[in-house]
Amino acid sequence: MPHLENVVLCRESQVSTLRSLFGERHHFSFPSIFIYGHTASGKTYVTQTLLKTLELPHVFVNCVECFTLRLLLEQILNKLNHLSSSEDGCSTEITCETFNDFVRLFKQVTAAENLKDQTVYIVLDKAEYLRDMEANLLPGFLRLQELADRNVTVLFLSEIVWEKFRPNTGCFEPFVLYFPDYSIGNLQKILSHDHPPEYSADFYAAYINILLGVFYTVCRDLKELRHLAVLNFPKYCEPVVKGEASERDTRKLWRNIEPHLKKAMQTVYLREVSSSQWEKLQKDDTDPGQLKGLSAHTHVELPYYSKFILIAAYLASYNPARTDKRFFLKHHGKIKKTNFLKKHEKTSNHLLGPKPFPLDRLLAILYSIVDSRVAPTANIFSQITSLVTLQLLTLVGHDDQLDGPKYKCTVSLDFIRAIARTVNFDIIKYLYDFL
Repeated sequence: MPHLENVVLCRESQVSTLRSLFGERHHFSFPSIFIYGHTASGKTYVTQTLLKTLELPHVFVNCVECFTLRLLLEQILNKLNHLSSSEDGCSTEITCETFNDFVRLFKQVTAAENLKDQTVYIVLDKAEYLRDMEANLLPGFLRLQELADRNVTVLFLSEIVWEKFRPNTGCFEPFVLYFPDYSIGNLQKILSHDHPPEYSADFYAAYINILLGVFYTVCRDLKELRHLAVLNFPKYCEPVVKGEASERDTRKLWRNIEPHLKKAMQTVYLREVSSSQWEKLQKDDTDPGQLKGLSAHTHVELPYYSKFILIAAYLASYNPARTDKRFFLKHHGKIKKTNFLKKHEKTSNHLLGPKPFPLDRLLAILYSIVDSRVAPTANIFSQITSLVTLQLLTLVGHDDQLDGPKYKCTVSLDFIRAIARTVNFDIIKYLYDFL
């Protein structure tokens, strides 16, 4: 289907697999399909687009919104009832409290004439939240086609692997489909597809190439990159609008946009600015920290140890791991600076962006910079979790990895220096870039 190929880019293999599984409208499809992949890998978009384009009867439910069993089951039944209702607005609200009631009501709703001879699809987005609900819910959805004796397929969309779902008692195994991360070539193609009609495709593709060259090492989230592309494009094409450069003068366009991309690098993932505030900042050519009300972080009051945790996280993000011995060990011996500095490390770590670090390294640095003795209590770990919740730290790894969770510090140097001043800590002398 050419139309579908133009709408869903760089996911041809996954679309082909799903269409094969769906088959004809009146055929029995696979009872359950488990789709997993990282954030912004196209799981939800591809599934919704495919079901809408093929005009298949489906119900889409977000498990974050439906956080209890009753909310989830009633949402599915009421949406199905709306599909089967002959007149819009005439369907009555259905109440359901148990999965046994759900199976009985599901058979009644799908007995309608327009749903009787075709497959009904139930899509459960953020399916990892099902693990926190009743124990019979996941096995029940996996076998819904058998229990209800209806032509129904349940699709689970998740960011974690199926092995983390499988109950210890065993269950029906779904068909598992993996959505890999987009490569830099895929991102280039997808983002270039969004070019404004008033500019040529080649001009916008050159801009996307510059944007990915700056942000790809620290951010591979398609949604975040698309947001950054929209925010910074007016500044990129400013010399063209003013008549100071042509669309082919890439060198001049790069010099104009480079300082603004560096500013945007400080706020990747944080959403410290709205689009209107960012435009005001670019017009006034001011620093992000000078715009009143721009950063919520400057008004955050942190506990005493949280400040040191954040400082330790910043040092772990921007210092190479091999420098820890030099900075934090009292009797590290003599280290020659000629051997200490590497040719490939002449580039500033602050320009390359924060690097992920394990929890053990964070705690080791924390114990070195705090004057008093700190025990690794639940209080310390809860403060780390709070910093992640505040988006001052980003969790980039999970507990199921062999080397444990990994984090990144997402705050700017100016912010961390302001935090360090409140605890009389000179952070500059511990930063490798300032040696």
